Amino acid sequence: MNLILLGPPGAGKGTQAKILTRKFGIPQISTGDILRGAVKEQTPMGIKAKEYMDAGALVVDEIVVGIIEERLDKPDCSDGFILDGFPRTVAQADALKNVVSGLQKEIHHVIAMVVDKEELIGRIIGRRTCRLCGRGYNLAFDPPKQYDRCDSCGGELFQRDDDSEKTVRYRLEVYEQQTAPLIEYYADEALLKTVSGTGPIELIQHNILTCIMGGKR
Repeated sequence: MNLILLGPPGAGKGTQAKILTRKFGIPQISTGDILRGAVKEQTPMGIKAKEYMDAGALVVDEIVVGIIEERLDKPDCSDGFILDGFPRTVAQADALKNVVSGLQKEIHHVIAMVVDKEELIGRIIGRRTCRLCGRGYNLAFDPPKQYDRCDSCGGELFQRDDDSEKTVRYRLEVYEQQTAPLIEYYADEALLKTVSGTGPIELIQHNILTCIMGGKR
């Protein structure tokens, strides 16, 4: 089963992808993770990506798509995969279509997670990360026992710069401009299914499974 999870920052894509990974035994593929992995492994595309990253520039689509192709061609993707955070634009979606076709694969479902904008902002600005161990918290629904300290190691908790309200609002604007058109794109491909990203994690997961399995478990 080959899936794409779409949704704005804070919609819960990563959380749901991890649950689906455990259920189906297929890998969650996050663009940021595989980009760093390709650089570390010094794959051909990873070497090219490092040149951009070292220069402080955005990695161009051609290289990002190449890294996605390298990753999808690995043995652990033979039974399926979950793309989390890719594609981000219609151009990337077109490129992905060519990639999966070339690998003799296909996208089976695209799940769009929908959450109210103000709720998204509240979720993201509530994020906190431990400086020592990297454990993440959310002040709204997964708070630490002590406001500014990690439960695991006692390290100081901090808010990342990209989780400030000003930055979050900008990121959501970028999403609306660049990524939201993918909703129409995949609707036209008859692949899109929409799920509310609001409510208990278990309920959201149930609704996603209903979409992709037709109510069968």
